Amino acid sequence: MSSRTDAIAEAEGEPKPGRGADQPDPKSPPPLQLGGFLPHRLNVLSSLVSQALTRVYSAHGIGIPEWRVLVSLGQFGVMTGKAIGARTHMHKTKVSRAVAELERRKFLTRRVNRADLREAFLSLTPAGRAVYDELAPRALEFTQRLSEVVAPADRAAFDRAMTALTERSAKLVEEMELSQGPGDDRMEP
Repeated sequence: MSSRTDAIAEAEGEPKPGRGADQPDPKSPPPLQLGGFLPHRLNVLSSLVSQALTRVYSAHGIGIPEWRVLVSLGQFGVMTGKAIGARTHMHKTKVSRAVAELERRKFLTRRVNRADLREAFLSLTPAGRAVYDELAPRALEFTQRLSEVVAPADRAAFDRAMTALTERSAKLVEEMELSQGPGDDRMEP
């Protein structure tokens, strides 16, 4: 099976061929079934969408973090790395590495913030803007092709559900961070 087929089968709760996994007792189904577990299903969807979208921008030799930085600057013009991290939910280390790579390739420029020397204002160079202008329509076409499987009558509800899940996830992260002490990575029951 291809990795795409394996990912879909696994998302639906089917074991990969040749795994030899123990079969659960049919009289007592397991309390958690991965194929129906919403976080897993969202992760599989995200992974498959990312793999497909990578085909749009990989010709320019950029990866997911660089893509997110490039699009953020294409949309907002001038931003700090911290602002990009907050908007894209990327860790500051990933943002920093992506910025360094895009700067090395002359797709973005950095201007020091004189009020805070630890911070820099980032913006696209003409070469970076050209890449953004070339890729944005292709990314929008990809989005159209992806979303056409959702019936037009269901798209507003789907969008509301995505927004609600995103907001709820952010709130859960915040609640968990507040309930844990410094350096405590365990989740509260």
